Amino acid sequence: MKVHEYQAKKLMKARGIPVPEGRVATTVDAAVAAVRPLMEETGNKVVVVKSQIHAGGRGKGRFNEHPDLGGVTVVTAGIDGGVSAAEEAVRGLAEKMLGSTLVTVQTGPEGKQVNRLYIEQGIGIDRELYLSVLLDRATSRFIIMASTEGGTEIEVVAEETPEKILRVEIDPAFGLLDYQAAQLAHDLGLDGDSHRNGLKFFKTIASAAVELDTDLLEINPLVVTTDGRVMALDGKMSFEANALYRHPEVAEMRDESEEDPAELEASEHGLSFIKLDGSIGCMVNGAGLAMATMDIIKYVGGEPANFLDVGGGATADKVAAAFKIITKDPAVKGIFVNIFGGIMQCDVIAKGVIDAVKEVGLEVPLVVRLEGTNVELGKQLLDESGLDLVSAADMKDGAVKILELTK
Repeated sequence: MKVHEYQAKKLMKARGIPVPEGRVATTVDAAVAAVRPLMEETGNKVVVVKSQIHAGGRGKGRFNEHPDLGGVTVVTAGIDGGVSAAEEAVRGLAEKMLGSTLVTVQTGPEGKQVNRLYIEQGIGIDRELYLSVLLDRATSRFIIMASTEGGTEIEVVAEETPEKILRVEIDPAFGLLDYQAAQLAHDLGLDGDSHRNGLKFFKTIASAAVELDTDLLEINPLVVTTDGRVMALDGKMSFEANALYRHPEVAEMRDESEEDPAELEASEHGLSFIKLDGSIGCMVNGAGLAMATMDIIKYVGGEPANFLDVGGGATADKVAAAFKIITKDPAVKGIFVNIFGGIMQCDVIAKGVIDAVKEVGLEVPLVVRLEGTNVELGKQLLDESGLDLVSAADMKDGAVKILELTK
């Protein structure tokens, strides 16, 4: 589960991690109302208007409706014109940003609609760094990744200057050790006040990742201010879904409007679903078999349109729901149902597919491969259903057939 920047900063601030002051706004008037108290509380005549969507690259992104406008804009009108001038500048930006579609490198060309803005105090920046704490599933440990190249996508740094990426592994029994924090501060070029503040920052951010069960806690940029403070200028968090029961305050931050509608619907039915970019829809039982099915589709020259695991104990209703989700995707040109019946019985799958097709219709080719428990009964139900489908003898046969039919 992901959260917005303002929510990530709220969680960080509550744990003693320095962040700029800011206020969230969902209307133009609320955005304007945030300016005066921010300037009066901080004494700073600069504010930043930040679009809030679940995607990175907002500063370099552009609005479809306003191509000259970025997703993050600095307002300096208050320096010469005072608070009133800053308020009017923010009003003009909010009127354009709210309700418009922001396209970034991470949203794809379809972009995301901006429904929230974060109005934040300006910060005097001396240096920009990169810092993240992420879960390394290969070692089952958190690692800190850091770089002097703050403000740049870490993928670009990794490709062009990989030697500038620092990596520190955190022992779960001890947390981030003092000497590791000191080495990290040294390698990032921190000295004096920024060195002392950096040590505290690194230790606190590492503890926050463990406490909150994050998959990723990314700060880009992490800034060193002109007076030696170390501060999270941005904040990105994603959380391990299976641990959310331990964090009700985080679960309440979920913004369903930012999630893919199909993935949201699937979660309501207890289905594991991820939309992909291909044209062959997949319905499979078991995560391993689902990945193998996607692999075989690519092996024969096709592209899977989704990962969909109905699970080992799915009911006919759950199977029907899964089938409906697949057929709603206009990119799907064919469907491959690949079931190995162990706990899951093939006749249950067959009944679910039949019920779903009768309800929503079948406008694309359908190939079904059944094997395992009650396979003969399942095949009999499909044969007697009158559905226009093709049976497959095995996985590869099914992948080849659905690819041919979609062509």
